[in-house]
Amino acid sequence: MATASSANLNVLAKYLITNGVIDEGTALQAQRTAQERQMSLISYLVDAHIVDAKTIAMAAAIDFGVPLIDLALVDKEAIPRGLVSEKLINKHRAVPLFRRGDRLYVAIADPTNTTALNEFRFHTGLKTHAVLVEENKLLQIIEDSINEQETVSLGDLGDSDLEEIDINAEPTEQENITASDAEDAPIVRFVHKIILDAIKKGVSDIHFEPYEKVYRIRFRKDGILYETTSPPVNLASRITARIKVMSRLDISERRIPQDGHFNMALTKKHAINFRVSTCPTTYGEKVVIRILDPSKLQLGIEQLGYEPHQQQLFMETINRPQGMLLVTGPTGSGKTVSLYTALSILNTSERNISTIEDPVEIQIPGINQVNVNPKAGMDFSTALRAFLRQDPDVIMVGEVRDLETAEIAIKAAQTGHFVLSTLHTNSAPETLTRLLNMGVASYNIATSVNLIIAQRLARRLCTVCKIAVDIPTNALYEEGFIDEDLADIHIFTNNTRGCEHCRNGYNGRVGLYEMLNVTPEIGRIIMAGGNSMEIAQKAIEQGMQTLRRAGLVKVKQGITSLEEINRVTEDI
Repeated sequence: MATASSANLNVLAKYLITNGVIDEGTALQAQRTAQERQMSLISYLVDAHIVDAKTIAMAAAIDFGVPLIDLALVDKEAIPRGLVSEKLINKHRAVPLFRRGDRLYVAIADPTNTTALNEFRFHTGLKTHAVLVEENKLLQIIEDSINEQETVSLGDLGDSDLEEIDINAEPTEQENITASDAEDAPIVRFVHKIILDAIKKGVSDIHFEPYEKVYRIRFRKDGILYETTSPPVNLASRITARIKVMSRLDISERRIPQDGHFNMALTKKHAINFRVSTCPTTYGEKVVIRILDPSKLQLGIEQLGYEPHQQQLFMETINRPQGMLLVTGPTGSGKTVSLYTALSILNTSERNISTIEDPVEIQIPGINQVNVNPKAGMDFSTALRAFLRQDPDVIMVGEVRDLETAEIAIKAAQTGHFVLSTLHTNSAPETLTRLLNMGVASYNIATSVNLIIAQRLARRLCTVCKIAVDIPTNALYEEGFIDEDLADIHIFTNNTRGCEHCRNGYNGRVGLYEMLNVTPEIGRIIMAGGNSMEIAQKAIEQGMQTLRRAGLVKVKQGITSLEEINRVTEDI
């Protein structure tokens, strides 16, 4: 007999459960998360690596009676162009595949997506029929075939050539148009195209870099920078000016760094936030744009990469009524995602949650979020004092930067509040000595800090093209593997040529975590003035998994490569 919760599952989810592809709990969680993010169940299952695209496509084809086609066998040149706009294609993740008279066959990955068929029918006047394809191949054909003009090399283009570039994007802000602005319309379109291309590729940062004879644009994806295009160097100042206008920065000021931000609405329900930083260099201003996609910052705890015992400790800690959770690591190590995941779990009507951030990276309904504003006198310590007068249950401090902020946060953790924050240290044990060096009393640290998480992000091996490698046993011992690891170990490396599913053999990232549970024994070491090495030794005796060890576990599981773990943990 079906439970009340399982009765709410859609037809495809029930089919996947019946055929043993996923269990009921996973299906319920996936459907709930997909609805919260305004995305289809199929897209979520594939994006979260819960089920591969081919398995879903085959299951959906059987259950819904929709023909299944392998897009790898389709001639991309034969795909009809111009029948519907690129905006409509990207909106619905659907592509007109071929036309037969007054019938249009539309490639979709979600057979329940009748809205796409109806809108395509309205815009073309043709009878539309669904053809089922694998989600990952569909997204690839959208990027490579439909939007191919966005990825061409622009290294040799001049001013007149940029007139050919066009874009379908929403304006960012109402601007005062002048004659010079109109003359720079191609620059406007070019900058928008670079930004949209970065969003589609899942890029985290865009670097605009002027040099004496070249001007290059680089993307950072999965933590690695690579060059995407090189416009003519004489366009550098005009591209920088455009970005400054979008970010409401002073165009005339080129001698000092500036910081700004802007938003871009891709759809009515999906807006991307951008943080902009400029810095004067020898040959002009370097500009870095950080892309903050709210849909990617809110992840379920299952997708963060915790081992089962680590996830259990994380959940036990955040559900305590008071105390402190500290997340540490360098910039770009995923600290923000970890904090937002905890806040999303804690965000219920019974809790009063307040955050102070620099800046607020994603707005969460139900949480009181405050931006740091030093010019107005609103810093971390000022906001913390205000929070404590407003009956909080949970407080999140973007970063503990000084003694004053640390002491107020610890006081809050000792007086019935749960506090989350970050620090910049290399390992979990070093975080405790960092607080001591800031001037925090050892007694206050030992009695307020519950858990410290040091983390890094390692690139995931592509599941399609990864390559098995045979490494001698003595070499494995040197890397840090132990006897119990070698009983059943299969190590993979990346295919440097990559495939249609990845870049250089990697696709996405996974977290590596070192979790230090501040037990009474470790508390006594802190109060006795022990150093980070003594704290680390005791923590390892009590079961702490170091970052290096966490990486080796992911290598053994076939999730990442030994080369990647050596790169990520080389500073530890």
